[in-house]
Amino acid sequence: MGRNWTEREWRERDARLRDWIRRVSQPASAWPLLTAGARVVLRNYSTSFFLVTRFLPPVKRAEVELVYAAVRYPDEIVDTFPLSPPDRLKHLGFWRDDYVHALGSKTWLDCVHGGTPLWVAGFAEVSRRANIPAAYYHSFLDAMAADANPRTYATLQDLIDNYIYGSAIVVGYFLAHIYGAASPGDWGRTMASSRNLGIALQLTNFLRDVAEDQNRGRVYLPQDMLAAEGIRVLDCSDPAQAEPLKRVLRRLVEIAEDYYRMSEQDLDAFAPDCRCAIHACIRVYRKLNERIGLSPKGISHRESVPMSEKMAALPPSRYWRVPLALLGGI
Repeated sequence: MGRNWTEREWRERDARLRDWIRRVSQPASAWPLLTAGARVVLRNYSTSFFLVTRFLPPVKRAEVELVYAAVRYPDEIVDTFPLSPPDRLKHLGFWRDDYVHALGSKTWLDCVHGGTPLWVAGFAEVSRRANIPAAYYHSFLDAMAADANPRTYATLQDLIDNYIYGSAIVVGYFLAHIYGAASPGDWGRTMASSRNLGIALQLTNFLRDVAEDQNRGRVYLPQDMLAAEGIRVLDCSDPAQAEPLKRVLRRLVEIAEDYYRMSEQDLDAFAPDCRCAIHACIRVYRKLNERIGLSPKGISHRESVPMSEKMAALPPSRYWRVPLALLGGI
């Protein structure tokens, strides 16, 4: 994973790519330029997801890369750009307005020529192609807005319903629309698997970043679980909370594992050409979840999965895709 780009770097990259795209007159010819730019975003920000998406068919992989770019930038607005809460909300509001405008445009290239952010234009096009309901992206942006003025969550269900739904479940739904179902009758199970995987992934990410999130003024651990361990106000720097927090983390690791298991059970509901990538995603992030649960360091250490273990989770018959991807070949 590379370093986070500054807001200025995002804008400069947008400007360069926009200039290249403007030299092409037809949307079909410009589309590969846009998707290549999205691939750079994914490769910089998530090595794990970048690797597992290499096992998707090219058209679907490009659409997934655009989804990632469209969710990454709003996440950066609230996570890393040095903005006040009101400015974060203002930026998110502009982004939302651009999305609404892009959905109503004739082509995504018209949006780009009109100044719409590239990833908004690209995602709006993916939404049209894959029939992704606009309400899902609005729910995602609502979750990002919640991070601008964070609150605590009383229970796990409160967290799922009022944050994880927008931050992760709907992203899973984006991907489900791109992946497709094995048959029309499997669509319900496809969405259920996507929901379960979204919850699992978000819980794992929360558990990896407890201390970092607290530094941002956010607590995603359910308050009732903390209270059961005698923690009324989370303080990651308090040595007295270290062991109780380990117990909370391990309980949530077990819950996340249940969601990974349920998601995997319905893997056959997805279109066959996507199952390999989804299974690789489950295996890689399950390893991260497991490492968090087994770590003796608790929240004092940000866990990651070594490349050797990521490779072991990938389908051996397709290892060749990994070095080619890292070299920029696919």
